[in-house]
This record gives sequence, structure tokens and C-alpha cells, in this order.
Amino acid sequence: MSIPGVSRVTAAALLSLMPELGRVDGKAVASLAGLAPVTRQSGVWQGQSRIQGGRARVRRQLYMPALASICYNPDLRAKHRQLVAQGKPGKVAVVAVMRKLLVLANALLGQDRTWSPDPPSRSTPAAAASACVTAGPAGDFSHA
Repeated sequence: MSIPGVSRVTAAALLSLMPELGRVDGKAVASLAGLAPVTRQSGVWQGQSRIQGGRARVRRQLYMPALASICYNPDLRAKHRQLVAQGKPGKVAVVAVMRKLLVLANALLGQDRTWSPDPPSRSTPAAAASACVTAGPAGDFSHA
């Protein structure tokens, strides 16, 4: 609930719908929720990447918090603006924010810490382990 845009209802829903939160890596949690892009291609034909499968209820629970996070979370707002500036459709940018929000919540639960606008210092071993949630120059969260 420390992440701007995530309320008690959202936190409770995520914990009940995804008991794996905090125990798996970011790619796995995004895939379980159906927020990982799946590229459709065959030979030389290339289709568009889409999200599919996974837990639809988790995606529904993350939509409104993602919109709120775009307004109140500076890192996710920057990511959304970057994607829109690159010409991505609005809903694609919102789905990317949904994924970032879920991966961030997963990382914070796994490290048993709360969200803070400034990344932790790199001087401690625990801080080195938290490199998966530090914001890059464009607000892009990198994860291992």
C-alpha cells in the first residue's frame, strides 16, 4: 500500500489473487497475471505483440490503480509519458504501467520493504539486492 496509487482494496486483491507475490521473479509474476507481451510471428511474418492468458481478475484489479499511479507516482508517470512520446497507443502505455506496478509490488514484497521515491543507497548488500526496483533515467524500472 506504500506505492502511490495502490489502495487497501487493491493490495488485498493482489495478495488474494496472486499468493505467489514476493516469491517469484518479475517476469514470472507478469506472465502469471497475463501482462507479459507475447510476440506472434512465424517465419518471415511478424504480427503484433499482445498480452494474453494469465489471470484476468488481476488485470482488472490493476487497471484503475495504474491510472491513479500515472497521476501520483512520479516514476510510473515518467514511464507512461515516455511510451506515449514514442508513439505507443494510450492503452498499451497503461498496460505497461500495470506490468511495472505489479513487478514493483512483487519486488517490494520479496524484499519486505516499502516504496520510497528515492532508490536505496548502494552501500549495503540489501541495497545491492534491491537493484531490481531502482528507477533509471527515464523512470524505467529494471529488474533481474
